[in-house]
Amino acid sequence: MDQNRTLRIGSTELANNLILGPMAGVTDLVFRRLCGEQGCGASYTEMVSAKALFFHEDRLERFIRESAAYRTGPGTAYRGADKSMGLMRVAGDEGPVALQLFGSDPEIISRVAAIAEEGPYAWIDINMGCPMPKIVNNGDGAALMKDIRKAEAVLKALVRGVKKPVTVKLRKAYSDGDLDAVEFARMAESCGAAAVAVHGRTRDQLYRGRADWDVIRRVKEAVKIPVIGNGDIFTARDAQRMLSETGCDGLMIARGARGNPWIFREILHYLETGKEPVRPGREEICEMILRHGRMLTEDLGERAGIREMRSHAAWYTAGLAHSAQLRSDMNQVETYDGLQQLIGRFLAM
Repeated sequence: MDQNRTLRIGSTELANNLILGPMAGVTDLVFRRLCGEQGCGASYTEMVSAKALFFHEDRLERFIRESAAYRTGPGTAYRGADKSMGLMRVAGDEGPVALQLFGSDPEIISRVAAIAEEGPYAWIDINMGCPMPKIVNNGDGAALMKDIRKAEAVLKALVRGVKKPVTVKLRKAYSDGDLDAVEFARMAESCGAAAVAVHGRTRDQLYRGRADWDVIRRVKEAVKIPVIGNGDIFTARDAQRMLSETGCDGLMIARGARGNPWIFREILHYLETGKEPVRPGREEICEMILRHGRMLTEDLGERAGIREMRSHAAWYTAGLAHSAQLRSDMNQVETYDGLQQLIGRFLAM
């Protein structure tokens, strides 16, 4: 069955074609490291505001120049614009990581990217797919898919302004009936983009309904640059079907990885052998929760790390017996010792 294949973005050849997609509040360096251990070929930072960085250019330059700033250090030290820089941190043992920026001003995007590309990023990605109102209402994210000329100006400025590869994350369209991802992908290719990722939902859908994989197929047929398919990949079988139905070059797994870093291991196994992967059992899940929690407390400090872990614990245990009680109890946990005790009780149920 072996449908797994390598993927090249510019000069970077990934170990495989499985990519952890960017998710706000999820794909920090700790979670990226865990997914990397399970086999993902590359990942993205959380989405970072170019505007927030632009108005603090001197701090950004210092942040990029001082490698310790983005390779180590507690995220709790960052506030305001520095919080955006906190999202840009990359661990020394990570595989290829792309920096994802959002914004709609060509000058701002290109200037920020030119500074940031000196950091440890394999390529720079511009987000034209985020559907959230607070992003779209500022003209950023998926709002750029309402105006292909503006999107083109942003992308041209970005490609001209940096030496590293530039990629674009798109949605199917802004709304049904608007110019779709096929036209935007052609535009991106003409501007010099190294690859496009396509989520098969419109902005208006948010994350509702089913992703339209046919638009991914049509994008693949329309351009020569690599096309990365995204949307509704929750199992290894989903991954195999998307590759077969769309012919895409790579797969971007986002929500399917929440509470499930094993999905990369499972997809690789299924694509290589055609055999159904063995899902992690309750004990392995609990071990991962504790490890994830420990890594977060080491990175963010105990209070912030455990609070961050609350959502992750809910995702890890979704569908397991007594998970509702665990989620309720988790909201009262403030320390790593408390997390250990809670998981011990959960295992004994």
